[in-house]
Amino acid sequence: MKIENRLLKFDTKKIFDFIDFTEKLKVFVKTSKIKEGILNIQLMHTSAGLIINENEPLLLEDIKEKLEDNAPQSKDYRHDDLTKRTVNVCVDECKNGHSHCNAIYLPTTITLNILNGVLQLGRWQSILLIELDSARHRTVQLQVMGNE
Repeated sequence: MKIENRLLKFDTKKIFDFIDFTEKLKVFVKTSKIKEGILNIQLMHTSAGLIINENEPLLLEDIKEKLEDNAPQSKDYRHDDLTKRTVNVCVDECKNGHSHCNAIYLPTTITLNILNGVLQLGRWQSILLIELDSARHRTVQLQVMGNE
């Protein structure tokens, strides 16, 4: 069995920025020369998420609205009260309780099948990174494994 790894780096622009990186995944699978196997995609963050869905602008607006309804930015979150919070506080800490609360509803890993050297996706399926916080540097770890 062959295993290959790759890191993808993204710079998001704002909250609810959607980054479609499906084509990068297809290229990675193709260059790996894996014919039968799996691709695991792992997001290395707690205030963003991954989805498999249709990359259609009006649908993405609906998803943004649903996420905002789910965990409004305007709500007070205990995580944001830096006068009380003592764990995992950084020098440049921001108020992002809303992003963590939305992240619990979205996966941070996705595993996809590879058959005949092709990543298996439905007709309208795309792999999207969703920024749930503000503009950030994001890292996605890829691991492909299988037989050539």
